[in-house]
Amino acid sequence: MERNEIEIRLSSVTLKGELLLPEDAGGLVVFSHGSGSSRLSPRNIFVAKIIREHSMGTFLFDLLTEEEDRDYDKRFDIDLLTRRLIEVTEWLQQNLKTKDLSLGYFGASTGAASALGAAAHFGSEIRAVVSRGGRPDLAFNVLPSVTAPTLLIVGGLDSEVLNLNRFAYENLTCIRQFEIVDGATHLFEEYGKMEEVAALAASWFDYYLKQ
Repeated sequence: MERNEIEIRLSSVTLKGELLLPEDAGGLVVFSHGSGSSRLSPRNIFVAKIIREHSMGTFLFDLLTEEEDRDYDKRFDIDLLTRRLIEVTEWLQQNLKTKDLSLGYFGASTGAASALGAAAHFGSEIRAVVSRGGRPDLAFNVLPSVTAPTLLIVGGLDSEVLNLNRFAYENLTCIRQFEIVDGATHLFEEYGKMEEVAALAASWFDYYLKQ
């Protein structure tokens, strides 16, 4: 396993990330974190571990700097988060270690909206998207433009987000799937529920990134 701590210098800021690549990685999943979260999110770290067990690389990075993350408005600035994800993706597409890998996005909460926005921007260059307890409705204007096969995962007890995801699902025109994890709340903290999320995500990426 190759592990690299990376600082990506974008047009306005420098963002920190961690790139982990199994030997002969069959793709790379880029994580777009939700509001108030970071590359150190234990939930996303767990999902990333399961994805790597399926011989795919993962890149977890901070969409915002520590100072920016203290600004509540920036946490919900979907346009800003999407631009950051687009710039980071362009960096990965030029990096020697990652430029030949098929790319997918894993987004949580508001990070799902930025993942869908970036997927709409890149078109067929993004091979798959997975949303965990996401807010895809916040990317409503671009949903019909998303071409990447998209999996929406929501906890069965997360009623408000369930309804928002149903609305988004109906407005996606790409290959799409809606998975409800029974007995799970928004953060999937109940026993075994995050394992279900990780298995669903890994299977989705395994199929679409390795084609």
